Amino acid sequence: MNDVADMAGVSKASVSRFIGDDRQLLSEAIARRIQHAIDTLGYRPNQMARGLKRGRTRLIGMLVADIRNPYSIAVMHGVETACRKHGYSLVVCNTDRDDEQERLHLAALRSYNIEGLIVNTLGHHLDELRELHSELPMVLVDRKVDQLESDLVGLNNVDAVTQALDHLHHTGYRDILMITEPQDGTSSRVERVDAFKTGLAQRSGLRGQVCETGPALRDHLRAFLDDQGHGPKALFTGNGVATLSTTRQLHALGCHLFDDIGLIALDELDWYPLVGSGITSLAQPTHDIGVTAFECLLNRLRGDQEPVRLYDFPAQLIVRGSTRQRS
Repeated sequence: MNDVADMAGVSKASVSRFIGDDRQLLSEAIARRIQHAIDTLGYRPNQMARGLKRGRTRLIGMLVADIRNPYSIAVMHGVETACRKHGYSLVVCNTDRDDEQERLHLAALRSYNIEGLIVNTLGHHLDELRELHSELPMVLVDRKVDQLESDLVGLNNVDAVTQALDHLHHTGYRDILMITEPQDGTSSRVERVDAFKTGLAQRSGLRGQVCETGPALRDHLRAFLDDQGHGPKALFTGNGVATLSTTRQLHALGCHLFDDIGLIALDELDWYPLVGSGITSLAQPTHDIGVTAFECLLNRLRGDQEPVRLYDFPAQLIVRGSTRQRS
């Protein structure tokens, strides 16, 4: 910075204003001289050091449970897009569903002096999360964390499941198997299964059951396919991971997609149109969820003291050949 100031013939304070938030205080002539010196010398300010000195790093942390999950990637893209628009950078930490990794990442994020945190995990380290929340704003995505008073952005799960059951009922399916990832306490999975069971009870003529992905999935699917007598059968997968596991097992069983069985999936992934005649889906507005999570965090950073809010987005039904009309 001293070299830039010497070459431009200005004070170090003027260079600091130029690369900071007070550039408007400089005349056009001085600003041009400083820019010329920066370009000539190849000067690059240390943004982290500047942030620490000012008490602002313009870093936002994001803690995700599984970065391999397409949902996490899509939401993350929305968050990062909004961060960039407002001059922030995103630091992403993947817990890989490991409680010890979550604890380590929380400590690392605190050491980075992040200004806010977006959380998409089970939150098993509640004490650490609550302590961090006392220091900075925090927004939850998709998953509630009990006893953590934070804004929550995600899908309206009850509405999504209701749309799925209404569509299957209308198209003539009567025997439905819901497939979900293991119930490990993730609030969105619990809400979807509960809404499925409630919806079945409210619809005359529908029969349903729930199973989980894992080693026993193929046996569950085989038994469901072999069980006759209650009418046309359909599968309802609770997210993209469950959909991929299910279609793999159906192929292994030699099932004729989608003649032997119907399928509707929660989440919309790029490969859905490519399977058979296409998989009917309930698309989550993942980009909007990510953007809203950041904007909600930004409002809190700017002093919003309103009570915690719930932002629940509706799913969009996309009909393809996997749920063709049954007699």
